[in-house]
Amino acid sequence: MSDFKIETKCVQGGYTPGNGEPRQIPIVQSTTFKYATSEDMGKLFDLEANGYFYTRLQNPTNDYVAAKIAELEGGTAAMLTSSGQAASFYAIFNIASCGDHVVSSSTIYGGTYNLFAVTMKRMGIDFTFVSPDCTEEELNAAFQPNTKAVFGETIANPALTVLDIEKFANAAHAHGVPLIIDNTFATPVGCRPFEWGADIVTHSTTKYMDGHGAAVGGCIVDSGKFDWMAHADKFPGLCTPDDSYHGVTYAERFGKEGAFITKATAQLMRDFGSIQSPQNAFYLNLGLESLHVRMKRHCENGLAVAKFLEASDKIEWVTYAGLENDKYHKLAEKYLPNGTCGVVSFGVKGGRKAAEEFMKKLKLIAIETHVADARSCCLHPASATHRQMNDAELEACGITNNLVRLSCGLENAEDLIADIKQALGE
Repeated sequence: MSDFKIETKCVQGGYTPGNGEPRQIPIVQSTTFKYATSEDMGKLFDLEANGYFYTRLQNPTNDYVAAKIAELEGGTAAMLTSSGQAASFYAIFNIASCGDHVVSSSTIYGGTYNLFAVTMKRMGIDFTFVSPDCTEEELNAAFQPNTKAVFGETIANPALTVLDIEKFANAAHAHGVPLIIDNTFATPVGCRPFEWGADIVTHSTTKYMDGHGAAVGGCIVDSGKFDWMAHADKFPGLCTPDDSYHGVTYAERFGKEGAFITKATAQLMRDFGSIQSPQNAFYLNLGLESLHVRMKRHCENGLAVAKFLEASDKIEWVTYAGLENDKYHKLAEKYLPNGTCGVVSFGVKGGRKAAEEFMKKLKLIAIETHVADARSCCLHPASATHRQMNDAELEACGITNNLVRLSCGLENAEDLIADIKQALGE
């Protein structure tokens, strides 16, 4: 499908049925797969043949959908995970271990920040968090001899900062490590980070990709461009024999195009088992088929709401890169020329109490610990997704105590604005 436009890939990518085969991706709801001989199955365990033996590692339904996402992103290989959190964890842990270090943008999703700063720190992996607006000198100063990766979000959740992908990619490559980009909010319809130098892309497919609040999931996509063997001393897990798979060296056997995902599947999925269920993968594919249509409407609604909030005297500030006077508008024009997303962050005048009162009065827009689906919803991050952070950490993530994250769904924009207006008492 490489010659087709992204709209066509959304609908038909990843799976081409043969004569008399199902037109829709089949749900292979089976834990195990039958083989005629032990030798046949042994080849799978030795990574000498393609196939399936246990759904904890791989499943045909999942692989069809992962292949579609790889096509959408322009990558060479992909894998589905049980959640976006699992995707972020696997993407880092696949190349970093105890004693290693990672550089990350500070304005990332609160759950990811906690995963990095607390949980993975307990595993012996240290993270240095830098502002997405840092200078090249400040960014380069964050690297250490044991740095194994750089991580950032195309559009940060909920700060809505837009990452200068090229700047972070250049710094990562100058230090011989890959750039990992969480592309959840932009989706490949809005931005394809590989085209700007990123090496690995992750997604919480729970958000726009599913688009209907039906199925939790994640995905990791490899660009197939990072030369692991050129930096073999930094990545022994990919460039030296794996004793748990009979001495296979992933970067040699599977090359730049397949080493990262093969190792993540053969090692991490085998040992941690954070697989996405085939049923959820089926739901995800249904969402992907309309992703290109929905994202246009999400962006239109987001911009309309942002313009209304910008003009309201009840609102202290608005962050939405689609606005011409937004701090990140120029970066959005570069990386997201067709629109950013449907999420708007803003501060209600009067602080935390005023923000909470505003949310209580909403009628159409629901308060949910969710974002980026067909129904509009909102959240007060300081008391929800980011409540584990202290004030200094919140500030570093670009979050104030009056910040409201509003996810504009697919409803009529006038109805959304009317609900916001009445909740503000205008």
